[in-house]
Amino acid sequence: MRVRKLTLAAALAVVAGLSLTACNGDDGTAQNDSASAAASAPSGDSASASPEQGGSAQAEGTGSTGSGSGTDTEAAGSGACRTDELEVTAADTTITGDEQGSAAVTFANGGGHDCTLSGYAGVDLKTSEGQLSAERSGQAADPVVLKDGESVSFNIAYPLNDSGGSGVRVTGLVVTPPGETKSVTLDWPGAGSLPVTDGSGSAVTVGPMGSAGQGGAS
Repeated sequence: MRVRKLTLAAALAVVAGLSLTACNGDDGTAQNDSASAAASAPSGDSASASPEQGGSAQAEGTGSTGSGSGTDTEAAGSGACRTDELEVTAADTTITGDEQGSAAVTFANGGGHDCTLSGYAGVDLKTSEGQLSAERSGQAADPVVLKDGESVSFNIAYPLNDSGGSGVRVTGLVVTPPGETKSVTLDWPGAGSLPVTDGSGSAVTVGPMGSAGQGGAS
């Protein structure tokens, strides 16, 4: 009997020890899980990163808009002469005995401030056969600064109709200042007709600013 009691007591002691070990193991696992959760939680610095990124993107957007505004401002202040600020006139400048006819178109600056004409003007002749675009003469076209109240002229050269026929009747002149899209329509001051051509190219040419008159601003 004594041996059986001792064996039973020893068995109970082993069972109790195993239960205690299991409980301790659960606590350790819970502690480890808590530590892992704490390690994975975002810190205060990480949480504030999102507003900083948003602020940076917003600043870039503002900078881009500002850059665009600066470009628009620069373009607006370029000083180019505008059609609405110019008084445009045309006059016949053909001299008797010349082999070709010529007309001078004059831009007078009435905009109240200096402006610049850069390049060639657009020139089209209205004719009985449709609109005829003048070709550039190929001369150097240096920018001309036109002070308020001053004027500058350019030349239009065209063939004279000495064929004896009626030719192509000219009914009007359309002029577009350099860099502009708005045109001005004038009466054609030159000869009433052009000779009929084979249509291989325009017989009318336009010169750069200053190619008529004294060769510059007057």
